[in-house]
Amino acid sequence: MPHILITNDDGVLSPGLGALLAPLREVGEVHVLAPHANRSAVARALTIHQPLHVRRVDLPDGTAATSCDGTPVDCVRLAALGVLGIVPDAVVSGINHGVNMGDDVTYSGTVGAALEGLMCGWFAVGVSCEARGEPADRWSGDAFDFGPVAASVARLVDAGLRGDVPREYAYNVNSPAELSSNPPVMTATRLGRRIYNDELMPHPPGADGVYYDIYNARPGHHDEEGTDFAAHVRGEISVTPLHLSITAHEGMDALRAGLATTGMSA
Repeated sequence: MPHILITNDDGVLSPGLGALLAPLREVGEVHVLAPHANRSAVARALTIHQPLHVRRVDLPDGTAATSCDGTPVDCVRLAALGVLGIVPDAVVSGINHGVNMGDDVTYSGTVGAALEGLMCGWFAVGVSCEARGEPADRWSGDAFDFGPVAASVARLVDAGLRGDVPREYAYNVNSPAELSSNPPVMTATRLGRRIYNDELMPHPPGADGVYYDIYNARPGHHDEEGTDFAAHVRGEISVTPLHLSITAHEGMDALRAGLATTGMSA
């Protein structure tokens, strides 16, 4: 039976993580290793120059899990190095409370953990879900319907482990709050482009300096067909393949020419 690692960036007791347990148990043996507490927006950060505190924790449904005081990537790396006593065949990171689409992926701890799993050679998925309305407490889980996307991700992981979906990518999965069908449609997409609307908002100064809030406005997006945003608007679950290489190959010739012109190239 395949071993499936579940992690996230919202913390080990997150309702979104809990929603993955039952569907993924239909696919393989589930192992949970996630951060002690919320570590959102840490991307692929890892912990250096200090030891990681690892402990056992019981999830609300009684599942025995493992948590650590590091980042999502630390959790994946711990699993890869054998702290769970197994070698995962797949990693599922999520379900994140809130979407990670377009340019969001470069900030996302959810996606960062999936990319780390890909680097380890596992089938890798990062999954996120939109909240219904404007929840007062987005961490409670009450504003989310995780069930449909959890079931869809389980089918995706099963397909990946059977070889029907390529393993050389990490898959960024995002579910809108309002789905257009039941069961939901999963659509292959590319990353769209965000429009960030942040402003510099000062807080009353403290004795130790000035405080600012800079992440304070809901972002928009460019309307482009074929993107994760376009699928989202249609009420479909977007699935975007990601890879680890971020080299802009199309820029190499222009760079070589520029370096030659300036005399800086060999």
